[in-house]
Amino acid sequence: MTQRNTVQKDSSPSIEAETIPQGADSFNRPKVWNKIGRGNLVRHKSGRYYARVFGKGKEVWKSLKTSHYSVAQARLAEFLKEHRQRAGNGNGSPGISAKMTFGEAAESHLRDLDNHVEIKPRTRAYYRERLRALEKSWPLLSTTEIRKITLGDCKQWAGKYGRAAAPTNYNNTISLLRHVFAVAVEAGVIYANPAAALKRAPLRSKEIILPSTEKFNAMVGEMRNGHGRFSRDCADFVEGLAYSGMRKGEANALEWRDLDFEASEIVVRGDALFGTKGGEGWRRVPMIPDARAIFERLRAERPREPLDGKVFQVCECQKALDRALKKVGAHRITHHDLRHLFATRCIESGVDIPTVSRWLGHKDGGALLMKTYGHLRREHSQAQALKVTFAPVPKSAEIVPFSVEA
Repeated sequence: MTQRNTVQKDSSPSIEAETIPQGADSFNRPKVWNKIGRGNLVRHKSGRYYARVFGKGKEVWKSLKTSHYSVAQARLAEFLKEHRQRAGNGNGSPGISAKMTFGEAAESHLRDLDNHVEIKPRTRAYYRERLRALEKSWPLLSTTEIRKITLGDCKQWAGKYGRAAAPTNYNNTISLLRHVFAVAVEAGVIYANPAAALKRAPLRSKEIILPSTEKFNAMVGEMRNGHGRFSRDCADFVEGLAYSGMRKGEANALEWRDLDFEASEIVVRGDALFGTKGGEGWRRVPMIPDARAIFERLRAERPREPLDGKVFQVCECQKALDRALKKVGAHRITHHDLRHLFATRCIESGVDIPTVSRWLGHKDGGALLMKTYGHLRREHSQAQALKVTFAPVPKSAEIVPFSVEA
Protein backbone atom coordinates (compact mmCIF):
# COMPACT_ATOMS: atom_id res chain seq x y z
CA MET A 1 0.00 0.00 0.00
CA THR A 2 1.45 3.34 -1.00
CA GLN A 3 2.13 5.69 1.90
CA ARG A 4 0.39 9.06 1.47
CA ASN A 5 2.19 12.33 2.16
CA THR A 6 0.09 13.55 5.08
CA VAL A 7 1.01 16.29 7.54
CA GLN A 8 2.50 14.87 10.72
CA LYS A 9 3.14 16.51 14.07
CA ASP A 10 6.75 16.86 15.10
CA SER A 11 7.10 14.43 17.98
CA SER A 12 10.90 14.13 17.88
CA PRO A 13 13.61 16.68 18.66
CA SER A 14 13.77 19.44 16.05
CA ILE A 15 16.68 19.63 13.59
CA GLU A 16 17.99 23.16 13.14
CA ALA A 17 20.89 22.48 10.74
CA GLU A 18 21.45 25.16 8.10
CA THR A 19 23.93 23.05 6.11
CA ILE A 20 23.26 19.66 4.55
CA PRO A 21 21.55 17.60 7.30
CA GLN A 22 22.80 14.16 8.22
CA GLY A 23 21.53 11.64 5.73
CA ALA A 24 20.63 14.25 3.12
CA ASP A 25 23.43 13.23 0.76
CA SER A 26 21.34 10.39 -0.56
CA PHE A 27 17.70 9.44 -0.83
CA ASN A 28 18.53 5.75 -0.92
CA ARG A 29 18.20 5.52 2.85
CA PRO A 30 14.61 4.45 3.48
CA LYS A 31 12.23 6.32 5.73
CA VAL A 32 14.60 9.24 6.37
CA TRP A 33 13.87 11.79 3.62
CA ASN A 34 10.75 12.10 1.48
CA LYS A 35 10.22 14.38 -1.49
CA ILE A 36 7.01 16.34 -1.16
CA GLY A 37 5.43 17.17 -4.51
CA ARG A 38 8.08 19.47 -5.89
CA GLY A 39 11.79 18.73 -5.74
CA ASN A 40 12.66 21.75 -3.57
CA LEU A 41 10.62 20.57 -0.58
CA VAL A 42 11.83 17.63 1.49
CA ARG A 43 10.48 16.17 4.71
CA HIS A 44 12.55 14.44 7.36
CA LYS A 45 11.20 11.35 9.08
CA SER A 46 10.58 13.52 12.16
CA GLY A 47 8.07 15.54 10.11
CA ARG A 48 10.29 18.63 9.87
CA TYR A 49 10.43 20.24 6.40
CA TYR A 50 13.56 21.41 4.56
CA ALA A 51 14.23 23.43 1.43
CA ARG A 52 16.69 22.00 -1.11
CA VAL A 53 18.11 24.02 -4.02
CA PHE A 54 21.06 23.94 -6.40
CA GLY A 55 23.14 26.88 -7.58
CA LYS A 56 26.67 27.58 -8.77
CA GLY A 57 27.41 23.88 -8.61
CA LYS A 58 26.48 23.72 -4.91
CA GLU A 59 23.64 22.01 -3.10
CA VAL A 60 22.05 24.17 -0.41
CA TRP A 61 19.78 22.93 2.35
CA LYS A 62 17.81 25.07 4.81
CA SER A 63 15.53 24.05 7.62
CA LEU A 64 12.07 25.60 7.27
CA LYS A 65 11.56 25.02 11.01
CA THR A 66 8.03 23.68 10.77
CA SER A 67 6.19 20.39 10.51
CA HIS A 68 3.09 21.94 8.95
CA TYR A 69 2.83 21.56 5.19
CA SER A 70 1.07 24.87 4.48
CA VAL A 71 3.60 26.81 6.55
CA ALA A 72 6.45 24.97 4.84
CA GLN A 73 5.09 25.94 1.41
CA ALA A 74 4.96 29.62 2.34
CA ARG A 75 8.47 29.60 3.80
CA LEU A 76 9.78 27.69 0.81
CA ALA A 77 8.42 30.35 -1.54
CA GLU A 78 10.19 33.08 0.46
CA PHE A 79 13.42 31.07 0.47
CA LEU A 80 13.33 30.44 -3.29
CA LYS A 81 12.65 34.13 -3.96
CA GLU A 82 15.61 35.12 -1.79
CA HIS A 83 17.81 32.52 -3.45
CA ARG A 84 16.97 33.81 -6.93
CA GLN A 85 17.70 37.38 -5.86
CA ARG A 86 21.10 36.37 -4.57
CA ALA A 87 21.89 34.55 -7.77
CA GLY A 88 20.77 37.55 -9.84
CA ASN A 89 22.95 39.92 -7.80
CA GLY A 90 25.98 37.80 -8.44
CA ASN A 91 26.31 36.70 -4.82
CA GLY A 92 27.89 33.36 -4.29
CA SER A 93 30.37 33.98 -7.10
CA PRO A 94 33.41 31.72 -7.49
CA GLY A 95 35.62 34.39 -5.90
CA ILE A 96 33.84 33.99 -2.56
CA SER A 97 34.70 30.92 -0.56
CA ALA A 98 31.99 28.97 1.19
CA LYS A 99 34.52 28.54 3.99
CA MET A 100 34.70 32.28 4.71
CA THR A 101 35.84 32.85 8.28
CA PHE A 102 34.38 35.41 10.64
CA GLY A 103 37.65 37.34 10.52
CA GLU A 104 37.47 37.59 6.72
CA ALA A 105 33.88 38.83 6.87
CA ALA A 106 34.85 41.35 9.56
CA GLU A 107 37.66 42.75 7.43
CA SER A 108 35.25 43.07 4.54
CA HIS A 109 32.83 45.02 6.73
CA LEU A 110 35.59 47.34 7.96
CA ARG A 111 36.61 48.01 4.35
CA ASP A 112 33.00 48.97 3.62
CA LEU A 113 33.11 51.44 6.52
CA ASP A 114 36.31 52.95 5.14
CA ASN A 115 34.63 53.41 1.76
CA HIS A 116 31.77 55.42 3.28
CA VAL A 117 33.14 58.96 3.25
CA GLU A 118 30.24 60.27 5.36
CA ILE A 119 31.33 58.14 8.34
CA LYS A 120 33.67 60.04 10.63
CA PRO A 121 37.12 58.60 11.39
CA ARG A 122 36.27 58.40 15.10
CA THR A 123 33.27 56.20 14.27
CA ARG A 124 35.45 53.86 12.22
CA ALA A 125 37.99 53.69 15.03
CA TYR A 126 35.25 52.96 17.55
CA TYR A 127 33.94 49.95 15.61
CA ARG A 128 37.46 48.63 15.29
CA GLU A 129 37.63 48.84 19.08
CA ARG A 130 34.35 46.91 19.28
CA LEU A 131 35.77 44.23 16.98
CA ARG A 132 38.83 43.81 19.19
CA ALA A 133 36.59 43.54 22.25
CA LEU A 134 34.41 40.97 20.46
CA GLU A 135 37.36 38.81 19.44
CA LYS A 136 38.85 39.05 22.94
CA SER A 137 35.59 37.95 24.57
CA TRP A 138 34.96 35.17 22.00
CA PRO A 139 38.13 33.06 21.61
CA LEU A 140 38.84 31.57 18.15
CA LEU A 141 35.95 33.51 16.64
CA SER A 142 38.02 35.16 13.90
CA THR A 143 39.28 31.81 12.58
CA THR A 144 35.91 30.01 12.73
CA GLU A 145 34.04 29.36 9.49
CA ILE A 146 31.09 31.69 9.58
CA ARG A 147 28.64 29.03 8.37
CA LYS A 148 29.43 26.98 11.48
CA ILE A 149 28.41 29.73 13.92
CA THR A 150 24.89 29.14 15.22
CA LEU A 151 22.31 31.18 17.09
CA GLY A 152 23.13 29.13 20.18
CA ASP A 153 26.78 30.18 19.94
CA CYS A 154 25.76 33.83 19.68
CA LYS A 155 23.42 33.57 22.66
CA GLN A 156 26.08 31.86 24.76
CA TRP A 157 28.58 34.63 23.99
CA ALA A 158 25.99 37.37 24.58
CA GLY A 159 25.08 35.94 27.97
CA LYS A 160 28.67 36.12 29.20
CA TYR A 161 29.64 39.39 27.55
CA GLY A 162 26.45 41.17 28.59
CA ARG A 163 27.22 40.63 32.27
CA ALA A 164 30.65 42.26 31.99
CA ALA A 165 30.20 45.03 29.41
CA ALA A 166 28.47 48.38 29.77
CA PRO A 167 25.05 48.44 28.05
CA THR A 168 26.15 50.89 25.34
CA ASN A 169 29.27 48.88 24.47
CA TYR A 170 27.25 45.65 24.56
CA ASN A 171 24.61 47.01 22.17
CA ASN A 172 27.17 48.42 19.74
CA THR A 173 29.12 45.14 19.76
CA ILE A 174 25.92 43.25 18.90
CA SER A 175 25.34 45.74 16.09
CA LEU A 176 28.84 45.05 14.75
CA LEU A 177 28.25 41.29 15.04
CA ARG A 178 25.07 41.56 12.96
CA HIS A 179 26.79 43.68 10.31
CA VAL A 180 29.59 41.13 9.95
CA PHE A 181 27.12 38.27 9.52
CA ALA A 182 25.24 40.42 6.98
CA VAL A 183 28.39 40.40 4.83
CA ALA A 184 28.22 36.60 4.70
CA VAL A 185 24.48 36.69 4.01
CA GLU A 186 24.98 39.06 1.06
CA ALA A 187 27.78 36.86 -0.24
CA GLY A 188 25.54 33.79 -0.20
CA VAL A 189 27.69 31.96 2.34
CA ILE A 190 24.81 31.77 4.83
CA TYR A 191 21.09 32.36 4.38
CA ALA A 192 20.18 33.75 7.79
CA ASN A 193 21.85 36.07 10.28
CA PRO A 194 22.41 34.07 13.50
CA ALA A 195 22.78 37.28 15.54
CA ALA A 196 19.48 38.76 14.40
CA ALA A 197 17.57 37.41 17.40
CA LEU A 198 19.97 38.80 20.02
CA LYS A 199 18.27 41.34 22.25
CA ARG A 200 19.77 44.70 23.08
CA ALA A 201 20.38 45.69 26.68
CA PRO A 202 18.17 48.45 28.11
CA LEU A 203 19.99 51.74 28.56
CA ARG A 204 19.79 53.44 31.91
CA SER A 205 20.11 57.19 31.89
CA LYS A 206 22.81 58.33 34.28
CA GLU A 207 21.88 60.85 36.92
CA ILE A 208 23.41 64.23 36.13
CA ILE A 209 23.87 66.55 39.09
CA LEU A 210 24.45 69.97 37.61
CA PRO A 211 25.95 72.83 39.59
CA SER A 212 23.75 75.66 40.80
CA THR A 213 24.32 79.15 39.44
CA GLU A 214 26.36 80.03 42.52
CA LYS A 215 28.50 76.90 42.25
CA PHE A 216 29.05 77.43 38.53
CA ASN A 217 30.20 81.02 39.00
CA ALA A 218 32.47 79.97 41.86
CA MET A 219 33.93 77.19 39.69
CA VAL A 220 34.66 79.57 36.81
CA GLY A 221 36.25 82.05 39.21
CA GLU A 222 38.44 79.31 40.67
CA MET A 223 39.61 78.31 37.19
CA ARG A 224 40.24 81.91 36.12
CA ASN A 225 42.31 82.66 39.23
CA GLY A 226 44.40 79.53 38.87
CA HIS A 227 48.15 79.70 38.48
CA GLY A 228 48.37 77.50 35.39
CA ARG A 229 49.55 78.73 32.01
CA PHE A 230 46.12 78.17 30.44
CA SER A 231 43.91 78.82 33.47
CA ARG A 232 42.16 81.83 31.94
CA ASP A 233 41.79 80.05 28.59
CA CYS A 234 40.19 77.06 30.31
CA ALA A 235 37.73 79.33 32.13
CA ASP A 236 36.82 81.00 28.81
CA PHE A 237 36.30 77.59 27.19
CA VAL A 238 33.99 76.40 30.00
CA GLU A 239 31.92 79.58 29.83
CA GLY A 240 31.71 79.37 26.04
CA LEU A 241 30.33 75.82 26.21
CA ALA A 242 27.88 76.61 28.99
CA TYR A 243 26.56 79.80 27.38
CA SER A 244 26.12 78.40 23.86
CA GLY A 245 25.24 74.69 24.21
CA MET A 246 27.88 73.76 21.65
CA ARG A 247 29.52 70.37 21.66
CA LYS A 248 33.23 70.28 22.45
CA GLY A 249 34.14 69.55 18.83
CA GLU A 250 31.92 72.37 17.58
CA ALA A 251 33.56 74.83 19.98
CA ASN A 252 37.00 73.70 18.84
CA ALA A 253 36.04 74.57 15.24
CA LEU A 254 34.59 78.00 16.12
CA GLU A 255 36.31 80.86 14.27
CA TRP A 256 36.00 84.64 14.57
CA ARG A 257 34.05 84.79 11.31
CA ASP A 258 31.39 82.59 12.95
CA LEU A 259 30.51 85.31 15.49
CA ASP A 260 27.86 87.55 13.96
CA PHE A 261 27.71 90.40 16.47
CA GLU A 262 25.38 92.43 14.26
CA ALA A 263 22.72 89.69 14.28
CA SER A 264 23.80 88.55 17.76
CA GLU A 265 24.16 84.95 16.53
CA ILE A 266 26.76 82.18 16.54
CA VAL A 267 27.24 80.21 13.32
CA VAL A 268 28.01 76.66 14.49
CA ARG A 269 29.79 74.83 11.67
CA GLY A 270 31.39 71.85 13.37
CA ASP A 271 33.89 69.68 11.55
CA ALA A 272 35.20 71.16 8.30
CA LEU A 273 34.60 67.87 6.42
CA PHE A 274 31.58 66.32 8.14
CA GLY A 275 29.77 69.35 9.56
CA THR A 276 27.93 69.08 12.87
CA LYS A 277 26.99 65.80 14.55
CA GLY A 278 23.43 65.99 13.24
CA GLY A 279 24.71 65.92 9.65
CA GLU A 280 23.81 69.54 8.95
CA GLY A 281 26.42 71.84 7.44
CA TRP A 282 25.84 74.56 10.03
CA ARG A 283 23.23 76.10 12.31
CA ARG A 284 22.67 79.54 13.85
CA VAL A 285 22.37 79.90 17.61
CA PRO A 286 21.41 83.25 19.20
CA MET A 287 23.91 84.75 21.62
CA ILE A 288 22.43 84.95 25.08
CA PRO A 289 23.69 88.03 26.99
CA ASP A 290 26.36 86.04 28.85
CA ALA A 291 27.67 84.57 25.58
CA ARG A 292 27.79 87.93 23.87
CA ALA A 293 29.71 89.43 26.80
CA ILE A 294 32.42 86.77 26.77
CA PHE A 295 32.84 86.80 22.97
CA GLU A 296 33.05 90.59 22.88
CA ARG A 297 35.69 90.54 25.62
CA LEU A 298 37.75 87.87 23.84
CA ARG A 299 37.63 89.79 20.56
CA ALA A 300 38.64 93.01 22.31
CA GLU A 301 41.63 91.22 23.86
CA ARG A 302 42.74 89.80 20.47
CA PRO A 303 41.54 92.30 17.85
CA ARG A 304 44.23 91.63 15.24
CA GLU A 305 43.65 87.90 14.83
CA PRO A 306 42.40 86.90 11.33
CA LEU A 307 38.76 85.98 10.80
CA ASP A 308 39.71 82.33 10.29
CA GLY A 309 41.50 82.23 13.65
CA LYS A 310 40.15 80.03 16.43
CA VAL A 311 38.10 81.73 19.13
CA PHE A 312 39.19 79.44 21.97
CA GLN A 313 42.84 78.93 22.86
CA VAL A 314 42.40 75.42 24.32
CA CYS A 315 40.65 72.30 22.99
CA GLU A 316 39.76 70.74 26.33
CA CYS A 317 40.10 71.44 30.04
CA GLN A 318 38.77 68.43 31.96
CA LYS A 319 41.62 68.35 34.51
CA ALA A 320 41.26 72.06 35.31
CA LEU A 321 37.48 71.57 35.51
CA ASP A 322 37.88 68.65 37.92
CA ARG A 323 40.19 70.63 40.22
CA ALA A 324 37.88 73.64 40.32
CA LEU A 325 34.79 71.53 40.99
CA LYS A 326 36.53 69.77 43.85
CA LYS A 327 37.59 73.07 45.44
CA VAL A 328 34.10 74.56 45.35
CA GLY A 329 32.49 71.32 46.55
CA ALA A 330 30.46 70.56 43.41
CA HIS A 331 29.83 67.19 41.74
CA ARG A 332 32.06 66.25 38.82
CA ILE A 333 30.79 67.17 35.36
CA THR A 334 32.26 66.82 31.87
CA HIS A 335 32.47 69.07 28.83
CA HIS A 336 29.25 67.56 27.50
CA ASP A 337 27.48 68.17 30.80
CA LEU A 338 27.93 71.89 30.16
CA ARG A 339 25.64 71.35 27.17
CA HIS A 340 23.14 69.78 29.58
CA LEU A 341 23.54 72.84 31.79
CA PHE A 342 22.75 75.18 28.90
CA ALA A 343 19.62 73.20 27.96
CA THR A 344 18.45 73.06 31.55
CA ARG A 345 18.93 76.80 32.09
CA CYS A 346 16.98 77.51 28.90
CA ILE A 347 14.07 75.30 30.00
CA GLU A 348 14.07 76.80 33.49
CA SER A 349 14.04 80.29 31.97
CA GLY A 350 10.87 79.49 30.03
CA VAL A 351 12.26 78.84 26.54
CA ASP A 352 10.00 76.32 24.76
CA ILE A 353 11.43 72.89 24.03
CA PRO A 354 11.25 73.00 20.18
CA THR A 355 13.29 76.23 20.22
CA VAL A 356 15.93 74.81 22.54
CA SER A 357 16.01 71.69 20.37
CA ARG A 358 16.86 73.79 17.30
CA TRP A 359 19.57 75.65 19.21
CA LEU A 360 21.17 72.34 20.17
CA GLY A 361 21.06 71.04 16.60
CA HIS A 362 18.46 68.29 17.13
CA LYS A 363 16.20 67.37 14.22
CA ASP A 364 13.46 65.51 16.10
CA GLY A 365 11.44 68.53 17.18
CA GLY A 366 12.32 68.05 20.84
CA ALA A 367 11.77 64.31 21.44
CA LEU A 368 15.39 63.70 22.47
CA LEU A 369 15.36 66.94 24.43
CA MET A 370 12.42 65.75 26.50
CA LYS A 371 14.12 62.43 27.17
CA THR A 372 17.62 63.69 27.87
CA TYR A 373 17.24 67.25 29.10
CA GLY A 374 13.74 67.13 30.53
CA HIS A 375 15.14 66.99 34.06
CA LEU A 376 15.18 70.11 36.23
CA ARG A 377 17.35 70.87 39.22
CA ARG A 378 15.79 70.03 42.55
CA GLU A 379 15.38 73.60 43.75
CA HIS A 380 13.60 74.64 40.56
CA SER A 381 11.37 71.57 40.66
CA GLN A 382 10.40 72.27 44.26
CA ALA A 383 9.65 75.90 43.46
CA GLN A 384 7.33 74.83 40.64
CA ALA A 385 5.65 72.25 42.88
CA LEU A 386 4.61 74.99 45.31
CA LYS A 387 2.40 76.42 42.58
CA VAL A 388 0.26 73.25 42.47
CA THR A 389 -2.71 73.22 44.88
CA PHE A 390 -6.08 71.53 45.37
CA ALA A 391 -7.35 74.30 47.64
CA PRO A 392 -10.47 76.23 46.58
CA VAL A 393 -9.70 79.05 44.18
CA PRO A 394 -10.32 82.46 45.82
CA LYS A 395 -12.98 84.59 44.19
CA SER A 396 -10.44 87.26 43.33
CA ALA A 397 -8.56 84.68 41.25
CA GLU A 398 -11.61 83.53 39.34
CA ILE A 399 -11.95 84.22 35.64
CA VAL A 400 -12.99 87.79 34.90
CA PRO A 401 -15.41 87.98 31.96
CA PHE A 402 -14.54 90.35 29.13
CA SER A 403 -17.17 92.55 27.64
CA VAL A 404 -18.09 91.69 24.08
CA GLU A 405 -18.61 94.55 21.67
CA ALA A 406 -21.60 94.37 19.41
